[in-house]
Amino acid sequence: MSISGYDVLKNPRLNKGTAFTQTEREALGLVGMLPPFVSTMDQQVSRALINVRKQPSDIDRYMYLSSLQKRNERLFYRLLVEHTQELMPLVYTPTVGQACEEFAANFRETAGFYVTIKDRGNIEQVLGNWPEQEVQLIVATDGERILGLGDLGANGMGIPIGKLALYCACAGVDPAHCMPIVLDVGTENEKYRSDPLYLGLRQPRVRGEEYDAFIEEFVEAVKVRFPNALLQFEDFATQNAVTLLERYRDRLLCFNDDIQGTASVAVAGLMASTHLTGQKLSEQKFLFLGAGSASTGIGALLVEALKREGLSEQQARDRLYYVNRAGLVTVDDYDTVGPHVQPFCKAMPPMTFEEAVRQIQPEVLIGASGTPGVFTREIVEFLAQTHDAPVIFALSNPTSKAECSAEDAYQWSDGRAVFASGSPFGVVHVNGEIKVPGQGNNAYIFPGLGLGALHGGLTRITDDMLLAAAETLAGSVTDREIEQGCLYPPLSDIRDVSLDIAVAVAECGEAAGLCVEPLPSDLKERIRNAMYQPYY
Repeated sequence: MSISGYDVLKNPRLNKGTAFTQTEREALGLVGMLPPFVSTMDQQVSRALINVRKQPSDIDRYMYLSSLQKRNERLFYRLLVEHTQELMPLVYTPTVGQACEEFAANFRETAGFYVTIKDRGNIEQVLGNWPEQEVQLIVATDGERILGLGDLGANGMGIPIGKLALYCACAGVDPAHCMPIVLDVGTENEKYRSDPLYLGLRQPRVRGEEYDAFIEEFVEAVKVRFPNALLQFEDFATQNAVTLLERYRDRLLCFNDDIQGTASVAVAGLMASTHLTGQKLSEQKFLFLGAGSASTGIGALLVEALKREGLSEQQARDRLYYVNRAGLVTVDDYDTVGPHVQPFCKAMPPMTFEEAVRQIQPEVLIGASGTPGVFTREIVEFLAQTHDAPVIFALSNPTSKAECSAEDAYQWSDGRAVFASGSPFGVVHVNGEIKVPGQGNNAYIFPGLGLGALHGGLTRITDDMLLAAAETLAGSVTDREIEQGCLYPPLSDIRDVSLDIAVAVAECGEAAGLCVEPLPSDLKERIRNAMYQPYY
C-alpha cells in the first residue's frame, strides 16, 4: 500500500523535507504541510552543516546528526559523504564513546535491534521482527568492551549504529541492507545496573556454556533469516572476541573488526612507514604495549606480512614482543596468557615496559593498551636517540585513552617520529615543518572489505584478504602525504579507497575459490554503479 502525507514525512528513507517539489507535494498530499519554498538538496546540506557547527559541544553535534539520520536518511548521508573529514569524529570515534556512556540518558527513539538472553529458544522468530528483509550486513556487539571504556552493556548500541553509518558513507553500502544489533546478556557495570534510566538487562553477565549456547543460537538464526549477510562481531571482550572468531570464521561469512580490521589498518600504516624509515618490515623489531585481541590481531597479520618478505613463521614471531600489565610476556607466562598470546612468549627475563623498551630497542612501538600517556617523554626520547625515524603508533580509542598525543611524539623526537593514532589529532608544527599525523582508523578497511565481500559473493574472510586490503590502502598514500608524515590518505578520498579495497578483496577471494560464482571482468564498474548514492 502506498503512503502519503504525514507518513511520508515521518519515514526517514522517503522524506525529502523542504526539497519535495510542488508536483510531489500535490501528488503525496503534502501541500500545506511544508513551508512553501522548495529547497535544493545543496541548500539543505548547507543548512544542516550550519546547524552542526553551531552546536555547543561534540555530543550535541552527535545528537543533532543522529536526529537528522532518523528524520532524513539521504540528507544525513549526503552530509557525511561530502564532509567526511569533519563529521566522522562526530559520528564515530571519539564522540561515540561519550554517546555510548550517555546512551540511556539521551535516549529519544529506538534505533537498532536488541536480542537478549531472555530470547533464548526464540531468536530466529525475534529476528523476524526487523522491518527490512534484504539484510546483507549485520554489526553485533555484546557491549562488554566498548572502545577503551569497558563494559557498557546495552549502552553499546551506539557502536553498531556508528559502524554501519560508516559502511554506508564510506563504501556506499545501502542503509536498507544494514542491521545494528546489541546482544544483551547483562552487564558487570554496577553503575548502570543501579541506574533507573538504564535500558538494558539489569543483571550480571551470563557467561560460560549459557553464553556460548546463546551466541550459537543467534548465529544459526542469522544464517536462516539472513543467509547472505556478513556478520561483524564488534567490541567483545578479548577472550570472547578471539574465541568467537575462531569458532565461526570457517562456518559463515563473518569478521571481527577489533581483531582483523585493526590488524589490517595497522599493517597498512606499517607498510607505508617503510617509505620514511628506509627499512623493510622484516628488518625491524616491534614492541606492543597491550596484549589484547587488537594487538595480537595486528601481530598475527604482521607475521603473515613478514613471511611474504622471506622470513619463516618463527623468525617473524621472534621480531614481535608483547608487554601486558605484568610486564614483558615471557615463556614463564605461557600457562597464564591466552592462546592468542602464547606464540609470542619470549625466552627472556621478566622486565617492565620501560625496561623492555631499553633492552629491545624496537624500531616500532605500538600501543593498544587503553592507558593514556604511557608513552612518556623518556621513552620517546630514548627511541629517537636509538633510531633516526622511530615508528610510534598510539592506537587506543577514544582520544582520551591514547598512549601519547601526536604533538608529544613529534616534539619529543625532534620531529623525526613516524606517528599514527587510533583517534584523530590535528596538524603539528615542529622545526618549521608541518606534520600531518595519520589516523589508523578502521574505517579505511572495514567498509571496503564488506563491500568486496558482498559484491564479490564471498563465503569467507581470510588473512590473505586482510593483507590485500592493507596493501591497497598503503598504496593509496601519495608521496606528498608520506613526506608530511601521514601514513593514510585523506578521509575525503575514502569512497575511492574503499572501492579499490573491495575489488582487491573480491579478486583475492576468487583466487582462493571463495566466491559463489566467477567475478565479472568489469567488477570495479559494477561495484561503483551499485554503491549507494545519497541523492534525491
